[in-house]
Amino acid sequence: MTRLLATFASAALVWPAMAGAQAPATPDAAKGQAIASQVCAACHAADGNSQLPANPKIAGQFYEYLHKQLVNFRAQGGKKAERENAVMAGMTANLSAADLRDLAAYYAAQKLKPAAAKDKDLAALGQKIYRGGNLATGVAACSGCHGPTGAGIPAQYPRIAGQFAEYVEAQLVAFRTGARANDPNGMMRGVAARMSDREIKAVAEYAAGLR
Repeated sequence: MTRLLATFASAALVWPAMAGAQAPATPDAAKGQAIASQVCAACHAADGNSQLPANPKIAGQFYEYLHKQLVNFRAQGGKKAERENAVMAGMTANLSAADLRDLAAYYAAQKLKPAAAKDKDLAALGQKIYRGGNLATGVAACSGCHGPTGAGIPAQYPRIAGQFAEYVEAQLVAFRTGARANDPNGMMRGVAARMSDREIKAVAEYAAGLR
């Protein structure tokens, strides 16, 4: 009985503390828009539809993916950033955790104005790899994770349809060299490591034209 009473006494102390703990506030897209206009618009445009191939189109991207990338750009707890990028590190350094959530919510709610494929022959090769991979070299089909139309899967794999071919190519090369290493379980690094330069260019070109 004494032990049971002690257990209840401990629980009585714990429950109020748990009740007082607050979950993260719901992201505020309106606040995100205000931050975007001041911090992000120069590179990504006010609505996330960048006009510069070096900067990705982030309009309509999944909230979870956008938030993860924003968090990954920041160095935390004395450790280097999971995704190293000097420009983005500077942009996110002075933003709060709530700011990052608000930004992700704002850009996720915007409508994508997709890029387009420009090289028909290259896109045709990209289609083969995207849909069927390359059995000879062990390259997995991109559609297995990003979907047949490049729409991605919320909270798991980002949308790549309509993204700039130049940007997709740059990220695949970065994954292949290890310059970018914030992919869960090294999935993208494993795929990109088996891809040739031309295969990377082809897949990137095809992705730009996906809808």
